Amino acid sequence: MFEALADRLESTWKKLRGQNKISESNIQDALKEVRRALLEADVNLQVVKNFISEVAAKAQGAEVVTGVRPDQQFIKIVHDELVRVMGETNVPLATADSGPTVILMAGLQGTGKTTATAKLALHLRKQNRTALLVATDIYRPAAIDQLLTLGKQIDVPVFELGKDIDPVEIARQGIEHGKQIGIDTIIVDTAGRLQIDQDMMAELGRIKQTVQPHETLLVVDAMTGQEAANLTRTFHEQIGITGAILTKLDGDSRGGAALSVRQISGAPIKFVGVGEKVEALQPFYPDRMASRILGMGDVLTLVEKAQEEFDIADAEKMQEKMLTAKFDFTDFLKQTRLLKNMGSLGGIMKMIPGMNKLSDEQMRQGEVQLKRTEAMINSMTVEERRNPELLASSPSRRRRIGKGAGYAENDVTKLVSDFQKMRTMMQQMSQGNFTGMGGLPGMPGMPGMGGPGGMQPGSRGYMGAQQKKKKKKDKPKKGFGQL
Repeated sequence: MFEALADRLESTWKKLRGQNKISESNIQDALKEVRRALLEADVNLQVVKNFISEVAAKAQGAEVVTGVRPDQQFIKIVHDELVRVMGETNVPLATADSGPTVILMAGLQGTGKTTATAKLALHLRKQNRTALLVATDIYRPAAIDQLLTLGKQIDVPVFELGKDIDPVEIARQGIEHGKQIGIDTIIVDTAGRLQIDQDMMAELGRIKQTVQPHETLLVVDAMTGQEAANLTRTFHEQIGITGAILTKLDGDSRGGAALSVRQISGAPIKFVGVGEKVEALQPFYPDRMASRILGMGDVLTLVEKAQEEFDIADAEKMQEKMLTAKFDFTDFLKQTRLLKNMGSLGGIMKMIPGMNKLSDEQMRQGEVQLKRTEAMINSMTVEERRNPELLASSPSRRRRIGKGAGYAENDVTKLVSDFQKMRTMMQQMSQGNFTGMGGLPGMPGMPGMGGPGGMQPGSRGYMGAQQKKKKKKDKPKKGFGQL
């Protein structure tokens, strides 16, 4: 998401580099580029005008800080203004003082509303809250079946009464059912239309009056650009919404919706959908989104995603194995599968500062190499995974594994060699030595991850100058032998 906007802004910062101070002339040039970038990202015109005028006023009045380059200072001003435009802080879901919290989901057809309903239920379940889904969309073919399937997938109950009952009555009975079984959050999925019409608005209004929701969330497709903001404003004026969920931010969206919704509609973005999987829903934090737009990564969201998937006790055991060079192929396979559960490799890499410049082609190569690596590890015996030394000394084993996985012996040899380098690197890190930062096995061409274009064994690591190893009496073994 936001690749085009981020690239355009990056070219703007480059023009400011080398300038010894912020002046009116170089600021005007930079502002023209920022304005063009925002318009190309389909940000609402009025939002762009206000944004540029605010940045211009703050930049021209900014005092030059000693030791800070003008481009860095300008980026900080743009970052702060992006945060302000998107709402400054995360707005959490409301909770009822007593009884279940009721959330009403609204939106047009095709925005991913039913899927977003299930994603929200899963998000609440991860917070140890119980949820009930209520299916009131009796118009769209298979809408109820879709919600039932998603509910089963995430282990959340679904209340439905078929297609022959008034949606308002379904919603009312669903709320009563949720109260009877002690559910803590009830999410009502409503019908959408291809466009806003009075019948839809009237039905939504009746459902809202009946269930008295604590939250009314509008699901908006980010692909619609600035029209998403106008849509949110219309719903807000006619129905009264408390927030929005932006879906499909992982697609070809140019980011305009995220930058326009709050300013145009007055309603905060509460969640963003970043993939098709039911796990792909994230709370919306304006400061984190601004960092992503400016290519600074989003480490906090990455850590939160990791915490959802990783067990602390397992992580500590894994760390001990890494630091004593006992990390084996079974451990590596476990880590790659946990990585997959966190989302796509490309999505994860772009949350890491400095990794946002990796091309789509490099990301695809990384995905392919991980699949190749997994196939070769799956072709190993349990003993070979636990004792990689067996492969280092046995060409026949490597040939057998290659045939089983559909690859050549050389591919398996390279995997074993890369794995050996990685174990050596982990041991060096445990001793405070950051040289020789070889990368993960099977991920060539990715900076800092081994292979062509990456940091090679023997090169100076990203931590700077070479550090001397601390002497230890009991040195753990390096690697696991020679090929």
